[in-house]
Amino acid sequence: MTTITDKKRGGVRFDPARPLSGRLPPLTMLRAFEATARTGSMRKAADDIGVSHTVVSRHVRSLETWIGWKLLSAGPRGVDLTPEGRSLYTATSAAFQSIASVAMQLRAKAGADELHIWCYPGLATRWLILRLDELRQVISSGEVLVRATDQVPNFAEGDADVMIGFGDFARLPDGAVPLLRPRMFPVVSPAWIVKHGMPETIEDLTRLPLIHEESYTQWTSWFLQAGVKLDRSLSGPRLWDANLGFDAALAGQGVALTTNLMVANEIERGSLIELFKTDIRVGGYYLLAPRSVEDERVNRLKEWIMGSLARHEESTNPAQEPADRRTES
Repeated sequence: MTTITDKKRGGVRFDPARPLSGRLPPLTMLRAFEATARTGSMRKAADDIGVSHTVVSRHVRSLETWIGWKLLSAGPRGVDLTPEGRSLYTATSAAFQSIASVAMQLRAKAGADELHIWCYPGLATRWLILRLDELRQVISSGEVLVRATDQVPNFAEGDADVMIGFGDFARLPDGAVPLLRPRMFPVVSPAWIVKHGMPETIEDLTRLPLIHEESYTQWTSWFLQAGVKLDRSLSGPRLWDANLGFDAALAGQGVALTTNLMVANEIERGSLIELFKTDIRVGGYYLLAPRSVEDERVNRLKEWIMGSLARHEESTNPAQEPADRRTES
């Protein structure tokens, strides 16, 4: 192993009887080292903790002198940890995460911390923001910050406190709590019907331009559950997320799959028309939060949104035909 000096003159011998101040490296050094090890680059670490690259480099060199061992070495893609550096990083990272978790809990309890919510875009913009006052009352302490995204946050990095996502309930992320599998159905605008006519069967939809999200998967799954055998490739634009699909359908650009959570108001006003009366559910909403943080606001959010989604789904679903006729084509 390589020490800073052959005789470790700069090292500090471990002595559990000594005061902590004599055994603990300066926290500014540890913070710079942890950020460098985590990001793999001193420049990225500088951006991460808000200091200059030279300050990070100086703190890391000072820490190596204090410890008495080389902790980092230059690699082809940044910096690499030495065995001693890896050992220190494991302990430092765990300690910082533990401090951050406790601090978040205390701030939440004091009402001084925002609750950062990442939410699936369609649900965030078409449903959640219409209920912000109610959501704030449910949270009761601190403010809420909502980000519309379909990405899963890095909870360890503090990206978010909770995520509301959408996916196949059979393949949810570890620890996710299922919320609701909403009924999903095709909609078009009155202008589209005037131009193209009303399709007579569900199978007719396979011949029409359909509005897709990022892939054809959702429509394919919907047709399979409707009992329609696909003997041709589906067509139509891919618009990445449900919001764009909603707007495209509203503008008369095609047939979109959606839910009552998204379009109940538009259907009531007549600006969108549901095609066929089906009861097909393709995926559902789930809630995900870090297990290491006990935040009572997340529990209140989970209970509120689970009940609210279910009540909205039940109150806005039209009376259905008998089950054996719902997907007749």
